[in-house]
Amino acid sequence: MPHRPVLAIVTDAWHPQVNGVVTTLEHTIECIEREGISVEVVHPGAGFLTVPCPSYPSIRLAAFPWPGIRKGLRRIAPDAIHISTEGPLGMAARHYCVARGLRFTTSYHTQYPRYLRSRWPIPESLTYAFLRRFHDAATRTMVATASMQSELEAHGFRHLVRWGRGVDCERFKPQPKGYLGLERPVSVYVGRLAVEKNIQAFLDLDLPGSKVVVGDGPAAAQLKAGYPAVRFTGLLEGSELARHVADADVFVFPSRTDTFGVVMLEAMACGVPVAAYPTAGPVDVVRSGETGVLSEDLGEAVRGALSLGGSRCRDYALTQSWSAAASEFAANLVAARGESLEVAAAPSSLEPA
Repeated sequence: MPHRPVLAIVTDAWHPQVNGVVTTLEHTIECIEREGISVEVVHPGAGFLTVPCPSYPSIRLAAFPWPGIRKGLRRIAPDAIHISTEGPLGMAARHYCVARGLRFTTSYHTQYPRYLRSRWPIPESLTYAFLRRFHDAATRTMVATASMQSELEAHGFRHLVRWGRGVDCERFKPQPKGYLGLERPVSVYVGRLAVEKNIQAFLDLDLPGSKVVVGDGPAAAQLKAGYPAVRFTGLLEGSELARHVADADVFVFPSRTDTFGVVMLEAMACGVPVAAYPTAGPVDVVRSGETGVLSEDLGEAVRGALSLGGSRCRDYALTQSWSAAASEFAANLVAARGESLEVAAAPSSLEPA
């Protein structure tokens, strides 16, 4: 009977967090486990002592992770190791692999240089230097888009390969308007409520109709107090989230720091065009003039997106499957000890290199 390879994914981002990293890992794991790879997730809730993340206390980070990482990876004895984040667990796993000569892959999900610069006076060059050193030890570093790959290459990153994203088009789909009972047009934002998301750029716009903000985060109280006319729903998931997105006339994505933005694909799957800045992430996800509008004038982007129909959005989303994204991920995996990584009973589209 063919050996069923075991993949260890080490991530500082996992449940109960709700964000693009967790969503991406969930769907990827689901797909690749169906195709012959067993997955073990090493995360802060897996027996680690945790402490609140500075400036974001609802996120718990592993404290003193080294003994737990060593014990966990020895127990799992994985055929492949993927380090998903650059936090305490990620750094401990990287050290474990480097010290033992094990090969591993990483992924670049978060624009920490810009995130940290938005909170504290930390030069982006210092953060890039840390991240470059972190990822340079990996055999391959996975990035979501071509523009993100080009940007990181310009900062000296090496071994970059692509790993796209997908969308659940059964959950996120067009539905009759009127669910929210708001004055139209309805402009919706979905995501973390934090300074790096640039949400105020959306909320400050003079737009007709209504604005809805879905999500939670450290900036929630400040934003609610500053914009009483906006409907803040708090965190939503599942069908309720999909229903809110589908009721929008335009989905506004004001972030300039995201590496992708899965929520944009979810909006398109609902037949809702996107308004965003022409930055890394949106430039690879949105077909300006077809599935949304990209502009340095966000208000202009919103008004332009409102004039678009939703059929092209839906058609494009239908081409962005999680199974295809998982195929890219699996193809990027490397055997930890240098042997061939064989996948039992997997179709050719999911055979890792």
